[in-house]
Amino acid sequence: MDSGRLPSSSPWVVIPTYNEADNIISIIAAVLEAVSNAHVIVVDDSSPDGTGTLVAELVAQDPRVSLLVRAQKSGLGAAYREGFREALERGASAVVEIDADFSHDPAVIPQLLAALDVGGGLAIGSRYVAGGASPGLSSGRLAISRGGNAYARFMLGLPVHDATAGFRAYSAETLSKIPLAEVRADGYGFQVEMAYRVHGLGLPIAEVPIIFRDRQAGRSKMSKRIVVEAMLLCTVWGVARRFPITFHRERQEQALDMIGKILSRLGELSAGKGS
Repeated sequence: MDSGRLPSSSPWVVIPTYNEADNIISIIAAVLEAVSNAHVIVVDDSSPDGTGTLVAELVAQDPRVSLLVRAQKSGLGAAYREGFREALERGASAVVEIDADFSHDPAVIPQLLAALDVGGGLAIGSRYVAGGASPGLSSGRLAISRGGNAYARFMLGLPVHDATAGFRAYSAETLSKIPLAEVRADGYGFQVEMAYRVHGLGLPIAEVPIIFRDRQAGRSKMSKRIVVEAMLLCTVWGVARRFPITFHRERQEQALDMIGKILSRLGELSAGKGS
């Protein structure tokens, strides 16, 4: 890896999608307008609404766009891990996460990359620092988000106000130090776990204020399962941080396996109610 490169020199932007046909072409165009030297990789979970087909047509027209299709919907964390690996293998200097629904403003990407250029390992687009906000969100969603972030900060000792944020940028050097195959979380939990791992490496984390807006089109992917997973994982990692001798790695793995089974059961019950 060329450590002399600035993270902003060759950034890749990973956009995970499932049924985002209403947004995907517009968000790609907005990203490339904001960062003309970026490469966009869409990780699509075989969306039945034709999202992947739309991106494939764009790939044929623009070499700055790539498509990675997964056989089925298998979680946000897994989608990002695959997108990260692809970007790193193809020479990315930095990797940016952004949602497809315009809740994140692509115009802020240069600010995230600038924070990496001055030495940051991770730059987070934060709703909960001065200048950040979440207009339009319901009081319930805002309370869950703020409460979850406060809990993560308390349990994990994270110097971050918005650890669950999905708008962020990592330097390639940072990602190369994280064993992505060992990152187990999904949803909000994935964002928290990645921030926790970056902090554990002793790398600087910057927070750039953003205005987070509700999606412009399509349906939210938020679920109770995502919230429950994040809370349970923070509890396991927090206990392990405070009692490293009694709650050693093997016990952590056992607890994480149990959480996985609980969440799978919740998913089965939820699917049963929907059928």
